[in-house]
Amino acid sequence: MLSKWCFLLHILAFSLLSLNITIFAREEAKALLQWKKSFSQSHYSLKSWSLDNLGNLCNWTGIVCSSQYIVVEINLSETYIHATLDNLDFTLFPNLTSFNLPNNSFFGLIPSSIGSLSKLTFLDLSNNSFEGIIPPAIGRLTELNYISFRNNRLNGTVPHEICNLQKIQFLDFGWNYLGNGEWSKFHSLPSLSHLSLTYNHFTSVFPIFVLKCRNLTYLSLSRNRFVGPLPDSLFSDLGKLEALSLYNNLFEGNIPSEIGGLTNLKVLCLYSNNFSGSIPPEIGNLSSLESLWLDGNNMAGEIPSEIGRLTNLKNLSLYSNDLSGSIPPDIGNLSNLESLWLDGNNLVGEIPSEIGRLTNLMVLSLYSNNFSSSIPPEIGNLSNLEGLYLHENNLAGQIPSEIGGLTNLKNLYLGINDLSGSIPPEIWNLSNLESLYLCENNLAGEIPSEIGGLTNLQHLHLYSTNISGSIPPEIGNLSNLESLYLFESNLAGKIPSEIGGLTDLKYLYLCSTNISGSIPPEIGNLTNLEILYLYGNNLIGEIPSEIGGLTNLKNLSLGKNDLSGSIPPEIWNLSNLESLWLYGNNLTGEIPSAIGNLSNLSFVILYSNKLTGQIPSSICNLSTLQFFHLSQNSLEGTIPECLGNVTSLQALHLKANHFHGLIPRTFKKGCALESLNLNSNQVGGTLPESITNCEYLEVLDLGNNYIQDYFPFWMETLPELRVLVLRSNRLHGTIPATNAKLPFPKLQIFDISHNKFTGHLPMRYLKNFKAMMNVKETGTETIGLEFELVKILISVTHIDLSSNRFRGNIPDSIGNINSLLYLNLSHNSLTGRIPSSIGYITVLESLDLSSNHLTGEIPESLTRLTFLEVLNISYNDLVGPIPSGKQFLTFDNSSYMGNSELCGYPLTKKCEDDEEQKLPQGVHDDDGILDGMTWQSVLMGYGIGTLLGIVLAMMNVKETGTETIGTSDPYLPNQESTTLVFKGLEFELVKILISVTNIDLSSNRFRGNIPDSIGNINSLLYLNLSHNSLTGRIPSSIGYLTVLESLDLSSNHLTGEIPESLTRLTFLEVLNISYNDLVGPIPSGRQFHTFDNSSYMGNSGLCGYPLTKNCEDDEEQKLPQGVYDDGGGDGILDGMTWQSVFMGYGIGTLLGIVLGHFILIKWPNVYKIFC
Repeated sequence: MLSKWCFLLHILAFSLLSLNITIFAREEAKALLQWKKSFSQSHYSLKSWSLDNLGNLCNWTGIVCSSQYIVVEINLSETYIHATLDNLDFTLFPNLTSFNLPNNSFFGLIPSSIGSLSKLTFLDLSNNSFEGIIPPAIGRLTELNYISFRNNRLNGTVPHEICNLQKIQFLDFGWNYLGNGEWSKFHSLPSLSHLSLTYNHFTSVFPIFVLKCRNLTYLSLSRNRFVGPLPDSLFSDLGKLEALSLYNNLFEGNIPSEIGGLTNLKVLCLYSNNFSGSIPPEIGNLSSLESLWLDGNNMAGEIPSEIGRLTNLKNLSLYSNDLSGSIPPDIGNLSNLESLWLDGNNLVGEIPSEIGRLTNLMVLSLYSNNFSSSIPPEIGNLSNLEGLYLHENNLAGQIPSEIGGLTNLKNLYLGINDLSGSIPPEIWNLSNLESLYLCENNLAGEIPSEIGGLTNLQHLHLYSTNISGSIPPEIGNLSNLESLYLFESNLAGKIPSEIGGLTDLKYLYLCSTNISGSIPPEIGNLTNLEILYLYGNNLIGEIPSEIGGLTNLKNLSLGKNDLSGSIPPEIWNLSNLESLWLYGNNLTGEIPSAIGNLSNLSFVILYSNKLTGQIPSSICNLSTLQFFHLSQNSLEGTIPECLGNVTSLQALHLKANHFHGLIPRTFKKGCALESLNLNSNQVGGTLPESITNCEYLEVLDLGNNYIQDYFPFWMETLPELRVLVLRSNRLHGTIPATNAKLPFPKLQIFDISHNKFTGHLPMRYLKNFKAMMNVKETGTETIGLEFELVKILISVTHIDLSSNRFRGNIPDSIGNINSLLYLNLSHNSLTGRIPSSIGYITVLESLDLSSNHLTGEIPESLTRLTFLEVLNISYNDLVGPIPSGKQFLTFDNSSYMGNSELCGYPLTKKCEDDEEQKLPQGVHDDDGILDGMTWQSVLMGYGIGTLLGIVLAMMNVKETGTETIGTSDPYLPNQESTTLVFKGLEFELVKILISVTNIDLSSNRFRGNIPDSIGNINSLLYLNLSHNSLTGRIPSSIGYLTVLESLDLSSNHLTGEIPESLTRLTFLEVLNISYNDLVGPIPSGRQFHTFDNSSYMGNSGLCGYPLTKNCEDDEEQKLPQGVYDDGGGDGILDGMTWQSVFMGYGIGTLLGIVLGHFILIKWPNVYKIFC
């Protein structure tokens, strides 16, 4: 009976327990369903989670139960749930051991109630969007051995309660926003083997508690801001480490030699820190090492040969350090090596042939070092190689043909070396090649048709080589090609139509070659093209309309060719276009209003064409316009007023057109303009004061216009202005003194010449041009953002106040401008003495004080000007001896003429204290000019002297000096310039130095003829062969230099007539053929009418305007049409009195005796002609 009751009690207890378990399971099920309700959307994968299925909880998706049907695991990995944990009651899951939610979209806070899961051993919330802090309640989960909060948005600090997890083995809090913890409160985690705090915001020194975790095998503190040196005990206390990752921090100091004690280490990542010193040789003890990453530090010294002992090494990366010396040949022992990165160091010597033993190598990167010699042929043994990067070294010799055996090669970079010879034909067999960079070498030969077999090629860069021949049509087979760079080579011929087959092409650079012919219309098939650069070739014909179909095009540059016709209207449909460069062609027609539809356009560079019409006002719709360059066209009308409202505009260059009307009046506040050039137009009116809103303005060139105004003193507050050119306008009045403390604080170029300014020199400016004082910088600086449109020499300083009506003295304070290079105060009414303080401007190269009323002697201090190349103090009232000094011996008498009381070398007039005329010390009469002074030479001297005397007498009556008329942009790609004038010549301050267009061989002893081939230099702007001993005729081929602006052949022995072909030089602004033996009539032409007699003086056989000597077939001397002698005081024939003729005879006699005697020395029988 008792046993029966025991049995019944047992049954009752079991029933009650089962009932309790069932009730408990139902509560857990209800809690999970309550949580599911908060999910943002219904998940098919959780269909089993339902009220209808409460009794089957243990079969729900992601739910694991114990044998008592209690939930012990929740695993919802990668179920795409978007929800929080707020609605999950953790207290109902006291037996939960695993909570696994990675790779979802959970968000919100991690609730503190999670700390109630006292039996939890596995917690993974990684790859979600949890935010807020890590709750300290985590420290109550003392059974945890795995926790990962990786890749969330957690912030705050790591709670020190985490150290309560004494059973934890795996801890990953990486990829969050966590900051420094109270590391001093942390203690040992004895079971921890894996610790990752990667990619957070830690900024402390190395956390010392880590050193107490002696069982660590994996440690990553990478991608933080940890600072300071590594503790030495790191390498002794953590001897079980297999992976140490500390990259992308600010650790510094040496890598301790104790690192050699980590003999279990397989991965060492210390890259992108500030480690310095040498690589410790003890690193060779890490016999288990498979990956060594020390790149991106400041490591110096040589690569230790002990690295050759790391025979298990697969990856070795030491790039971007300061390592020196050569590669140790022991590196050839690393037979398991798969990648070797040594680029970006200072390694020298040869690439060791032992590298050919690394047969498992897939990547070899040695670029940006100083390796020399040749590429070792053993490199052809690396049959597994996929990437070979040897560019940016000093490698020479030929490319070894063995490289053609690297059949797995995908990337071959050999550019920027000194390689020569032809490209080995074996290269074209590398069928897996994706990138071929052979640029910037001395490679020659042609591109073979076999290139068409590289069908996997994506990038082909052969630019800046001596590659010649034509582009083979087989290049059209490279259907995967994305970039084709063939610029700056010797390629010729036509662009093959097959290029239209490169339908994946994004970047096409065929600029600066000898390619000719027309642009093939098939180029319109390249619908993915973003950049098309064909500038600097010999292309002809019209721009094909098919280019308008390249809807992805961002940059189009066809400049500096010989293209003609109008710009096709389809161009204006390229809605993604950002820059349009069509400069230096023969394009005609008008700019249509449709240009305003290109809303992304930033650069419009159309200068040096033949465009006509007006600038459409729609240009102002381009809110991103930065550079607008239309110089050297035939545009007319007014400049759109709205251009002043385009606040993005940085450079507005409209030079050398026919614009009239006013300068835009309304430059808005916030104006970004850095360069404004309207030189050589017909712009009038006054200067707009709103230009002071352009606070970044550096260059302002309004020269050669019709502006009528007073001096714009209000510009002196422009903080960045460096170049101010207002020359050749109708500006007038005095230059007032203002209250500005530092006027024009950065001005370096100040040119207000050829106006009608009066009063005294602007002394206040001359005292305060701080940017022209104590200049120490050299080199160039970009003006106008980061584009190659505007450059200015930092040290160029220039003041030109010539051809005005300034009076009074030159102030002594001018000597304070001690970095001045060019000073021109000529053609004014200045009086007083030449200040001796000018001698303190020791870098002065050009000084012109001519045609004033200066008195007194030439200061001896000017002899200090050892850089002086140009001196002109002619036509003043100077007296006394010319100073003797090394530099002064280089100037001829033209520097001093018109000062009757000057004496001494090089003038023939002796000074009173000289017993006889002597040549200065250092100048010798090597040719015996004074020997044998006979009556024959005197007779010849009188004859020549009479003719020269008449010319000199006329020059004494009429004020002389040269004046340049107009300017023009140099015919160069991507170039603009500001005009400077000195020595009567117009020089260009080139802002982009791309090609040389200036030849100056003057003041030497060259002899012989000027070759006809000089006419081939058809982009030449300046030619100076003066002051030599050249003979023969002026070549008519000079007439082919149609963009020539300055021609100086003076002071030679040229003969014959002036070629009629020179009248073609319509851009010629400066002509000087004086002091030769030229004869015949001066050609008649529009440009020739702009030159005065100073261009021709000293050629007794020349006749015609502007000289007074009639040609034989003229009944009387006539002025050309449009040139009048108005009878004023400046008339050429005024003042021809017996006094002037007598002066001419006197001076002419002296010159004639010397010249006649010189001729008799050279040709002793010449006098017989006259007897």
